[in-house]
Amino acid sequence: MSSHDRDSTSNPHECLASLMRGLVTRAALYQQHAAASLGLYYNDMKSVDILRERGPITAGELSKITGLATGSVTALIDRLEKAGYVRREHDPNDRRRVILVPVDKHTHEVGQTCRPLMNAISELASDYSADELELITQYIRKASSILEKEIHSFSIARCNPPQEPRS
Repeated sequence: MSSHDRDSTSNPHECLASLMRGLVTRAALYQQHAAASLGLYYNDMKSVDILRERGPITAGELSKITGLATGSVTALIDRLEKAGYVRREHDPNDRRRVILVPVDKHTHEVGQTCRPLMNAISELASDYSADELELITQYIRKASSILEKEIHSFSIARCNPPQEPRS
């Protein structure tokens, strides 16, 4: 069955869910290729985006958000700090904690890498009215919220694995 056949299902909800899954897959692949073009690993690029979106956070918070083990996050932070994407700062309230702060050094380079996609998305948006764009924006916000909840559910499940029955 081709992707066209799957997308042309008679159930519009199933069609939309299938298209959204495909969009998410393509977005992940795009980010992987964009990361490689900048000399970064996929998880490094994701982490840079998370830091830019959320602002300064701790390594533990980054670990929870990404689902990466703390040791992997430490190596990731070392790479990003060496490349100039983040800096470590001590938490003024707890000197034992380190806060990761995004650095704007590569903002232009990352922006240039993503510019063709952003221009194409903007061009696509010009095909829609302000009311249609508002509806699309509302849908994307709600879908993003659903994704956040699902990510959180995975995180909770990973931290609280099912217990083996005792004999």
